[in-house]
Amino acid sequence: MGEQSVPAQRQRPQWLKTFERPLEVLGELVLFFTQSAVAMVRPPYRIGLLMVQLDFMAYGSMFVVGLTGLFTGMVLALQTVYAFGLFNAQSLVGATVEISLARELAPIFTCIVLVARVGSAAATELGTMRVTEQIDALETMAVDPLNYLVVPRILAAAVAAPLLTMLFNAIALFGAYGIAVWAKDLSPGTFLNRIQTLVEMKDITNGLGKAAVIGFVVTIIACYRGYRATGGARGVGIATTQAVVGGLVAIFAIDYIYTAISLSGPQQSAGGLGG
Repeated sequence: MGEQSVPAQRQRPQWLKTFERPLEVLGELVLFFTQSAVAMVRPPYRIGLLMVQLDFMAYGSMFVVGLTGLFTGMVLALQTVYAFGLFNAQSLVGATVEISLARELAPIFTCIVLVARVGSAAATELGTMRVTEQIDALETMAVDPLNYLVVPRILAAAVAAPLLTMLFNAIALFGAYGIAVWAKDLSPGTFLNRIQTLVEMKDITNGLGKAAVIGFVVTIIACYRGYRATGGARGVGIATTQAVVGGLVAIFAIDYIYTAISLSGPQQSAGGLGG
């Protein structure tokens, strides 16, 4: 009796191979997030490590965030005064600057600073611990590495991002006020009055919520890249690069999704535009 012929395996389309690795990474990231979320509610609760990370992320980033906010507010005021001067609408400069800062620029720029400073540090530290087998040593001593290393970082980032966003917003508004009022001779009352009229509390809370979500996600990405690093020193460098690049992409993707959701409801005007 002749041997039965085995049908040849059907090869996957070439276009599908392009998405294979990104889908694998996305699945691993979701699994890593799920494991980290479970570790958050599982004792012991490491408050001391959380405070250490808050000191590094929040207090340690204040100078960079403040300096970035100052120049952002100054250049935003320069551009807004010039553009609105073409339409004789200088009375809207203050409100426009503050709405732009509160809803968009403050949370996004703050999280970019966090990715550059905190995300790279987290990926490098965890990657070094992985390739030098320190994480394996923690598992040997029956210490959950996610609970010990990852959870304090992602919780600290979710708390630090809104706090730094408020700092960014305040300093940027001060810089914008200085340029508009002291350098461009705009009336202080005109600058501040429209802020009280047109800027609502939800503009500020939406920005703070956006900062918390983005800070949480980009830190998860950084910790995931560092936690899964392989290949010695070169692998740690690659993981750090992937953490920063992935975090930056995630910032703008989440920014769009969060903004689209927050603006999907009915919008009410806060006041007239005359002035």
